[in-house]
Amino acid sequence: MKKFLALIALLLLVLPSMAQDDMDPCVLDAPMEAAEVNFMGWAFPITEYFAAELEKCNEVDNLTVNVQLLDSPSAEEQANLALAGGGDSPWAILHTVPSRIVTLSDFDALQPLNDLVEQYREEYNLDDIPQPVWDAVTIDGNIYGVPFMSNTMHLFYRTDIFEAHGLDVPTTYDEVIDACAALAEEPSIDLPFTMNLHAGWAWEIEFMHFIRSFGGRYLNDDDNMPIFNGEEGVAALTKMKEVVDGCMGPEGLTYSIDDSEIGMETGTLAFVHIWASRAANMDDPEKSDYVGIIGFAPSPAPNPDSGILGGSAWVDAYSITKRGGVDYDLAFRIIMETFDFEGQVGGSAHGAIVRSSVSEAGHGGRNMPAFAVSLGQGVGGNSLNPAAALARVALGNWLPLVGSGDLSPEEALDNAAEEYIAEATAQGYIDG
Repeated sequence: MKKFLALIALLLLVLPSMAQDDMDPCVLDAPMEAAEVNFMGWAFPITEYFAAELEKCNEVDNLTVNVQLLDSPSAEEQANLALAGGGDSPWAILHTVPSRIVTLSDFDALQPLNDLVEQYREEYNLDDIPQPVWDAVTIDGNIYGVPFMSNTMHLFYRTDIFEAHGLDVPTTYDEVIDACAALAEEPSIDLPFTMNLHAGWAWEIEFMHFIRSFGGRYLNDDDNMPIFNGEEGVAALTKMKEVVDGCMGPEGLTYSIDDSEIGMETGTLAFVHIWASRAANMDDPEKSDYVGIIGFAPSPAPNPDSGILGGSAWVDAYSITKRGGVDYDLAFRIIMETFDFEGQVGGSAHGAIVRSSVSEAGHGGRNMPAFAVSLGQGVGGNSLNPAAALARVALGNWLPLVGSGDLSPEEALDNAAEEYIAEATAQGYIDG
């Protein structure tokens, strides 16, 4: 029966993509002269799908599209190193998110797309993308990316293990800790639960979830002074430490997003809090041994009294670099051929896309109900204040020392505040 279900799941995955390949070619007029377009992004199921869509434009005469997918930190590091100096860009198109758009726009590295959006609004039905999604990639009135997906985090859990132990799916992190205690002696797993805390930037993302659930923010709006080390921040980081100690231990702190995904697919973890965009692989029999057994639920609330869930709202986009060596109009039309209606229908099997008409037509994976709750009742998106980017770096440098036990939550947050103030003052975000 398991093999039969796996075969059915495989057919459900493969047949739509086969049909998609037939119905969604890259329809562009061939450039008058040979053009080469280089793209860099990072890899997870939906981005791998859209990378394949980008490569379809290699079928157009006189056009070569080169695609490079890295892991997320490497992609960010390479883009920052290459573009910070103001020289030529190795890439014409970059996968971006709002926080990276802030950084790259500070480098004057990205081309505003307002004119191209207006020019192609009707042809590519760009009003099908909701205005709040466009707002997420807009700074000071300039559109710096074409959104292609939204993302959040939510729970993935083994329904068989939860049923065997008579456990309800946790709705708060206190309940997460209780479930971990109940699963501590389960022999079939290595760890009961993980969330992504393997690196400083990962700690900062989860800290943003927790502090906002506790009613806190990073910075004072009036003067950019840090307030993340106040009462709410300490409560948030203390709760994170309780989860680490109750569920993960030192071993769990080494689990990356990929490790947590693989742990669910191979059965060595009982439940995880990771990106919703990883859900498609749970039902891929080539990757998962537990097709149809892994369930999805909204993010737990770090602070049960607030009811604000620990999932943030993210938008991923493709941006065009200013010095990527290609015609902006050509690069924009390549992007639009990738993210047109048919492309988004195919992408919906791998994650939450942004075109309203695709969602209204009922396309999407079986984690969409959990996704929608996490997104709608979660903490929102990253601040686009450039000073907040400095706060995120400082927090990423100090928060892991709480997980290791080297610093208390108060000490780590105060050290991060001190580091942030020094850098923000040097860069003019705080008056000296």
